[in-house]
Amino acid sequence: MLEVDLILRGASVVTMDKDYTLYPEGAVAIKGDEIVGVGESAAILEKYSSAEIMDCSAKALIPGLVNAHTHASMTLLRGLADDQRLDVWLLGYIMPVEREFVTPKFCELGTLIACAEMIRGGITAFADMYYFEDAVARATAEAGMRAICSQTILRFPSPDAESFEDSLRSAREFIARWKNHHLIIPSIGPHSAYSTTETILKECIKISLEFDVPINIHIAETMDEQEQWRKNYGMPVIPWLKKLGLFEAEVIAHHCVHVDAGEIHTLEHAKVGVTHNPSSNLKLASGFAPLTQMLDEGLDVGIGTDGPASNNDLDMFEEMRLASFIAKTVADNPTVLPARQTLALATIIGARALHIDHLVGSIEIGKKADLALINLDTIHNIPAFTRDSESIYSRLVYAAKAADVSDVMVNGKWLMRDKQLTTIDEQPLFQYAKQVARKIDVFLSEREGSVLSKLIAIGQATQEESYEVQIKVRLKDPSSIVDVLQTKQVEILRQAHYVEYDTYFNFEDPSQERLRYREDEFIDQSGEVINVRYRLTLTGPAAERTFPNYVLLSRSRYIAPAMHSLRFYREYFNPKSEFQITKDRLRWHVRFQGETFFINIDKITSPEMEGSFLEIKSRTWSRGDAEIKAELIRELLAELGITDPVPEEREYPELVYSS
Repeated sequence: MLEVDLILRGASVVTMDKDYTLYPEGAVAIKGDEIVGVGESAAILEKYSSAEIMDCSAKALIPGLVNAHTHASMTLLRGLADDQRLDVWLLGYIMPVEREFVTPKFCELGTLIACAEMIRGGITAFADMYYFEDAVARATAEAGMRAICSQTILRFPSPDAESFEDSLRSAREFIARWKNHHLIIPSIGPHSAYSTTETILKECIKISLEFDVPINIHIAETMDEQEQWRKNYGMPVIPWLKKLGLFEAEVIAHHCVHVDAGEIHTLEHAKVGVTHNPSSNLKLASGFAPLTQMLDEGLDVGIGTDGPASNNDLDMFEEMRLASFIAKTVADNPTVLPARQTLALATIIGARALHIDHLVGSIEIGKKADLALINLDTIHNIPAFTRDSESIYSRLVYAAKAADVSDVMVNGKWLMRDKQLTTIDEQPLFQYAKQVARKIDVFLSEREGSVLSKLIAIGQATQEESYEVQIKVRLKDPSSIVDVLQTKQVEILRQAHYVEYDTYFNFEDPSQERLRYREDEFIDQSGEVINVRYRLTLTGPAAERTFPNYVLLSRSRYIAPAMHSLRFYREYFNPKSEFQITKDRLRWHVRFQGETFFINIDKITSPEMEGSFLEIKSRTWSRGDAEIKAELIRELLAELGITDPVPEEREYPELVYSS
């Protein structure tokens, strides 16, 4: 007889091999980190001997589940900002908190929490993408789990990098350090097409090919992403990425919710592994991925939980059940995605999607001993019908729970025995999680009390305070002003024509001032729109000082590019009220007596108002300079034919809505 280290006998062995072989009274022999024998219990016990033979009666022995997509460290952000749209959730809350709190320790302990949860749920391997991935890899190896760990790359500063160049350098060092580890496969993770650039993606491709490691990337998760790419590039994301050369590397594509038949064919032809994340996609209302079409095309699709901040758990049994039910409903066909195929997505097909099926995903001789034992003798999983030999699949997918997992092994080493973790001490993790939660609560509570803080949190706000002197007067007929300007008595530097669509947000606390979302349409001489610009402006007090000549000194604004939709800002800032103003603006940038000024002629078209307004303004950085420019504005008014101005001190919102 052949001596082995361990024999597991008496279980219902679900091999998930190419023939989907089942052994209702089966056994598995393990030596070192490998499976050396699989078969009926009697046959295995006749061929192999071991000092340790474990009775697994009333249990199912399955390949360890493969969580094809997650962000493990985000256990520490679980429940942070639920019931938000993806963009508001990610850009408005998650990323600002990450920039403030994510450190190597955060990632290490957050990953240990995730590993504990995943081990308890029968997961032995996962694909991760996050920051400080070296800390993630260390924690995963310490826990004894198998993982593809991807260093995240973004086009903007992240918790572990001031620039994308820093991220790429860190990724290269991380991959070199962990290459050929027995549990960790290092990789590179450009977050998505929309959060990177062509340059970044090309560099990621180079690193992937140089080290022969995978690329992890989110693709076509939302309809907004696809529409943005069609608008900007005239094609969806996947053909754009193909043209860029991404699929020359070994790619794992996460989500792929909004893809058509042609894009599915492209992914299959390039042997891209795809991950399906039903809970996350449902919770964030991202849509229903065309799972059955992908499988029919021959794509390798694994199931993932996504991060615990967007799910909010790491339960693959829940994901399997949801995946099957959703597919049936979408297809209006209860025979679609039966239980056996669903379990395959979480084991052998998931392993193929991650390009690790040569190691794990099935119970076969020569593969690593990554296994999970599931207790079938539970109240929610009885009775058991034996007329159909494959009923074990439906018991596992439709009735079993993560809590039914009793024992888990990776690489021939027990990570959990009889529901007791052997590699992770959970108690310190509880304490750390509580501390982090308290700090984040304080941070967000303080931020939520300031519109400026929330504006800065989502990036690119100009945070300097300046001042401007300005005057606004009513005009019955602006043509005389236009005539004077055309005579070139004033040096014109530039002139433009806009239509401005302004949405103003008002807040409960008047001290929070006012936020304006503006869409500027640039109009050419033929009246056609030639460009569009979007901006956010947080306004200061309407007037800080009035000069004797009726010119106002007012505090300038905090300005940021409006990179998201009006809907995003409405949901993110949650104003008490809002209102809209549309105006037609003629603008001249002029030089007068050595100083520069802006001259605007505004016609408010919605709500409709009679007459027009003339605005003259200039930026200033000191009160002395403001005095000089206030006097020049009075002289410029006279030059334009207005000798006795009656200034309008109200801003347009008060002027329009109090009329």
